[in-house]
Amino acid sequence: MGFATEFKEFAMKGNVIDLAVGVIIGGAFGKIVDSMVADVIMPFVGLIFGGLDFSNYFIPLAGQTATTLAEARKAGAVFAYGSFMTVALNFMILAFIIFIMVRQINRLKRRQEAPAALAAPEPTPEDVVLLREIRDALRGR
Repeated sequence: MGFATEFKEFAMKGNVIDLAVGVIIGGAFGKIVDSMVADVIMPFVGLIFGGLDFSNYFIPLAGQTATTLAEARKAGAVFAYGSFMTVALNFMILAFIIFIMVRQINRLKRRQEAPAALAAPEPTPEDVVLLREIRDALRGR
């Protein structure tokens, strides 16, 4: 089997295509969460803590005297713990949303499986019933 044929077989499997769709949707969803955290949540968190902007929290490692993170990064190495706090919050929100989605999907699956389990068994086919009667009659002799 040639390399191209083998790759085509691999790429056409349903799992690979589902994964590709998931990655694309996940990337777009990640941007939405980033915007929600940066533009909606973090301003409120900053307001609660006295107008602090977490994105500019850093410790200069190369002796910079810059007041913003962007300027400090241009001048040398920085420990940008404020950016890390924002990214960690993004992750927590994204993980919580995915947890809620998976939980809801599992709940819907259980609801669909429950009626199938409670359904009455199918009636025995007529030919099987006749064969059982013949068997029972032969045993009775």
